[in-house]
Amino acid sequence: MKFLFLYLIFILLNNCSFDNKSGIWKNENNVDKNQKDSLSQFKNISTSIDPFNEIIQIKKDYKFKSIKKITLNSWKQIYLNQNNNLNNFEYNNLNKLYFKSKKISKHEVSEHIFYADENIINSDIKGNINIFSVSNNKVLTKFNFYKKRYKKMKKKLNLIVENNIIYVSDNFGYLYAYDYFNGKLLWAKNYNIPFRSNLKIYKNIIFAANQNNNLFFFDKFNGEILKKIPTEETIVKNNFINSLSLDEKNIFFLNTYGSLYSVNIKSKRVNWFINLNQSLDVNPNNIFYGSQIINYGGKIIASSNQFLYVIDSNSGSILIKRNFPININPLIINDILFLVSKKNFLISLDLNKDEIIYSYDINKKIADFLKIKRKNADLKNIMMIEDKLFLFLQNSHILVFNIKGNLEKVNKLPSKINTFPILIENKILFLDKKNKLTIVN
Repeated sequence: MKFLFLYLIFILLNNCSFDNKSGIWKNENNVDKNQKDSLSQFKNISTSIDPFNEIIQIKKDYKFKSIKKITLNSWKQIYLNQNNNLNNFEYNNLNKLYFKSKKISKHEVSEHIFYADENIINSDIKGNINIFSVSNNKVLTKFNFYKKRYKKMKKKLNLIVENNIIYVSDNFGYLYAYDYFNGKLLWAKNYNIPFRSNLKIYKNIIFAANQNNNLFFFDKFNGEILKKIPTEETIVKNNFINSLSLDEKNIFFLNTYGSLYSVNIKSKRVNWFINLNQSLDVNPNNIFYGSQIINYGGKIIASSNQFLYVIDSNSGSILIKRNFPININPLIINDILFLVSKKNFLISLDLNKDEIIYSYDINKKIADFLKIKRKNADLKNIMMIEDKLFLFLQNSHILVFNIKGNLEKVNKLPSKINTFPILIENKILFLDKKNKLTIVN
């Protein structure tokens, strides 16, 4: 009995210990509560396809094309632009604290922030839209659309900014437009069913989707429905958010059932659709998990529980199908796809040749670089900055890889990151755990 007791203590201590000095690893015992709750009913679900986990070395003579860098002075939608694909950003690369603000909100904030006219725009669970002036270091405006009967309800707002106007959809079915420059509500509509997608704007049209997987075309000037396109509905709601992406002529819509649609913006008719849910049990109860779609150069990148797809945006035909399931949005630079798989492999894929340029185990790279015990890093986001791949971790570290997949630096941000970072005027901006704006140059 004594031996058994000592053995159990040893196991407990071994499982709870991790590298406290570097602080880089996530604590595997501290699972996100929402994730745990959403999966608790589905513990027996399994897949027959093993995710890719092979290390592939880059060829010594391989050369990437030169990459154009950009500097931004605004960030007006969640994924920066219409196609959801991030660029190669300029950055001062000093990794020093440039600015720390006062607390912007005392409530839990959205994971996304926006930047327009030298103002940070964000929302919180109380339904507040906060307009924070960076130059004045204060909240200029705090707008709340909701009446007393919604006071105790958690609000989930989807924002997009255009010409001093914030367009908002929410989890109650409201769609409204707020002029933050003049502090005026322009219009508001209640469509009763919660919205569940990012927002897109094309000329005079707002695109949105609700939790029943209906795709809407709204008039930007009054919120009236121009077109409603019903798609497959799922009975069991999961954590995947409907994804919208635009090119010059079409809107692409990946719904929670796992179906990807292409719809012509002008005619408002479906060009094609394809289902990416590869489960053996394809029914309205089936659970689909994916990432936000991006489109680039006539190709759409989408993922499912098991696979990553490259799809021809004109025909809907599958060009590439790889067992690279992902949790965070990938990047496309010069027809090269950079992604982080669920197995924490950093993978570079040539989209024209369907060839893996390299594949490296991120956890091993970290352990070898820092000469510490290998564990599992918890990644939040991937961006290309100054021709290098910046992998942001949930614990506020940044892994800096060169474009060939070699880990060069492990930096620690001056504050614990709370929102997805954005790049403005060669600086990294985010809200920290205390809801203070942090700017790093």
